[in-house]
Amino acid sequence: MEGEEGSQQPQLVLANKLFLLRAPDVDDIEKVRLRDEVFAAVKADDMASLYESLAASSVLELDATLLDSMRKRIEEEIKKLDEKIADAEENLGESEVREAHLAKSLYFIRIGDKEKALEQLKVTESKTVAVGQKMDLVFYTLQIGFFLMDFDLISRSLDKAKNLFEEGGDWERKNRLKVYEGLYCMSTRNFKRAADLFLDSISTFTTYELFPYDIFIFYTVLTSIISLDRVSLKEKVVDAPEILAVIGKIPHLSEFLNSLHECQYKSFFIAFSGLTEQIKLDRYLQPHFRYYMREVRTVVYSQFLESYKSVTMEAMASAFGVSVDFIDLELSRFIAAGKLHCKIDKVAGVLETNRPDAKNALYQATIKQGDFLLNRIQKLSRVIAL
Repeated sequence: MEGEEGSQQPQLVLANKLFLLRAPDVDDIEKVRLRDEVFAAVKADDMASLYESLAASSVLELDATLLDSMRKRIEEEIKKLDEKIADAEENLGESEVREAHLAKSLYFIRIGDKEKALEQLKVTESKTVAVGQKMDLVFYTLQIGFFLMDFDLISRSLDKAKNLFEEGGDWERKNRLKVYEGLYCMSTRNFKRAADLFLDSISTFTTYELFPYDIFIFYTVLTSIISLDRVSLKEKVVDAPEILAVIGKIPHLSEFLNSLHECQYKSFFIAFSGLTEQIKLDRYLQPHFRYYMREVRTVVYSQFLESYKSVTMEAMASAFGVSVDFIDLELSRFIAAGKLHCKIDKVAGVLETNRPDAKNALYQATIKQGDFLLNRIQKLSRVIAL
């Protein structure tokens, strides 16, 4: 089940096709092709329970004869696997018994039976001694979690993996775990943590079962842009040789990153509009599409305004290649939300920045917390006096 180099786990490929099949932005002709591919994959792996649920939701048409034949083949295969387990327990050693149980676990994963797969993985774990092999079982569980987007299962499995690493474990598996955790963080909108984990894994990436390397670089750049400061972005992303080797293969991504760093805001907006379709059609990023759009615009507007104490709306609109009305509406929203530290002089058509003084803000916070502490002490002294 574990993807070889360059090979994505088949169930995750299927999950992506199912996501695209349900996406409103995919055209009907493409959906016809996707539906055929999904049906072929479901049929090839005898995914009876998934086939039934897809038919119930009108994604696929139900063929009762096909469903019965799937169930019959599943019963026959499980019977064979149980016979192999019984034979291994009677005639072979502990490692062969474990391998027989693992084969049954992988079969349940292949047919998409979550409950039985998790149950059988627990049985396999009870037959497993080596920490590395236990970690591999956790990776299988994580793949089930990402196939179903079951974040509770993913979170529990990540915690389990970290506990296992306290007992030992090799660096290759530790590095793989960083990518799994990074994908979980990105999928749950923790972009800062995701960027840190992805950047740590750039030179050691071997997690091809989750996604190809170019998709990994795509996620790394997107999460880094809204998480890192300008200096760190230059050092860790813009000049990173691993990223430079791949970034040109991904449409609009190089222009998106470099135009931001080089302050070419008009080019940045053009590249950004080109990337939006890719973000919308990514099953991990799509739920955060609107949030990500806002965060990127906050970063680029803040970077532009950082160079000025005041600037005309016309100059900013010209720099971004948009109208004055668009910039006025955009900035009004971000200022009201506290995302940008500036004010608009509508009469003069000027933007005036009012960057917060970090030391003054810290002083005010200390005074406020000190007042709160004194009030608590006074209340406590009254209670003691009574």
